[in-house]
Amino acid sequence: MHEQLLAQIKTGDIKSLARAISLIENEQDGYEDLLRSLFNNSSVNIIGITGPPGAGKSTLVDAMIDELIKKNKKIAVLCVDPSSPFNLGALLGDRIRMSEWYTHPDVFIRSLATRGSMGGLSPKIIEITDLIKSAGFDCIIIETVGVGQSEIEISGLANTTVVVVVPESGDEVQTMKAGLMEIADVFALNKSDRPGADLFEKNLHLMLAPSFSTRTREIPIIRTIATEKKGIDELITAISKHQSEEYNEKNILLLTDKAWQLLLYKRMKGVDKMQLRKLFEADLKNKNFNLYSFIEKYT
Repeated sequence: MHEQLLAQIKTGDIKSLARAISLIENEQDGYEDLLRSLFNNSSVNIIGITGPPGAGKSTLVDAMIDELIKKNKKIAVLCVDPSSPFNLGALLGDRIRMSEWYTHPDVFIRSLATRGSMGGLSPKIIEITDLIKSAGFDCIIIETVGVGQSEIEISGLANTTVVVVVPESGDEVQTMKAGLMEIADVFALNKSDRPGADLFEKNLHLMLAPSFSTRTREIPIIRTIATEKKGIDELITAISKHQSEEYNEKNILLLTDKAWQLLLYKRMKGVDKMQLRKLFEADLKNKNFNLYSFIEKYT
């Protein structure tokens, strides 16, 4: 069954791809056989789009799709949305903003729920991305939730990570410095027509200056106005330049990080949070309860 499904995906059958993604996301019977049938297609580049809420990530992705389509590229977009607190499904906000591309034959858009994941990504994002690589796309764009400093998992998945910032982010730069700011391969200074854009760009360059000695390349800052589709061609050029320069070295790091995340998930798979809560309730009756001794019993 999985061999037939994979064969259909390789022919560009979007319905089969959507069905296979649901199979993986919900861990239905046969999903692991499907994953074991995939080959490592390292020719498909992954672009990660991340940044604080309100930076205009979805509008920027929409403009990037338009520019890539003009270059005759076939694009898959994974929008990681916040989960519904009731059914853990995606809230689909990003798909509304990209409605122009729903029926385009060279664009595939899928929303994924975080399902409680704290790193801005879906728990099955690695497997789904590898599946999409088999479907004949030229690149995959992953837009993360936008949860701030903890949103750094994308750097372990994307060949190029674009951090989107806006002039109003000035006060937030220092708080983001320890996490989100360090993962950028390219900065997109969006809404750059707003007051303070020049000063913000200058300060961003100053903030990055101390790290230049430890990097092999300078991080470009590309000014964009996504709503007017300005600066998008320059952004895509900067992304392509990064991928051509750093591909080989980063590819090994990406595979290592992906393997680590998959092993971590498999080791934790047998841990049921609700069952753990029941065990806690029972053990807490003991006045000498110790969290570390409790954990030791189940490792």
